[in-house]
Amino acid sequence: QVQLVESGGGLVQAGGSLRLSCAASGRSFSSYSMAWFRQAPGQEREFVAVSTWRGPWTYYADSVKGRFTISRDNAKNTVALQMNGLRPEDTGVYYCAARSQATPRSSDEYEYWGRGTQVTVSS
Repeated sequence: QVQLVESGGGLVQAGGSLRLSCAASGRSFSSYSMAWFRQAPGQEREFVAVSTWRGPWTYYADSVKGRFTISRDNAKNTVALQMNGLRPEDTGVYYCAARSQATPRSSDEYEYWGRGTQVTVSS
């Protein structure tokens, strides 16, 4: 069982930055791919970025590539999302998710989820 707790959301002006963190409990954190998803009101949850359990390597949605950076610290069981150049369309609830020994892009294939943290970008 893995428990995930996100932090770091808030209100920021367009062009600003935020850093989200996700703390994981449980064993074998390094064997999990850790991803960030987001969900805007009235929209489906969408993939943002993932740090793979192997490598690790990182992959990003085209909409955030070059602006967001995902990083993980296996010693501390944490994963972070540094968000720069924020835009109003980045507004939503950001979720941390974990999947053991696989790296899917679909939210349906992730085993564990945090409760989310709100990010609001004003224009």
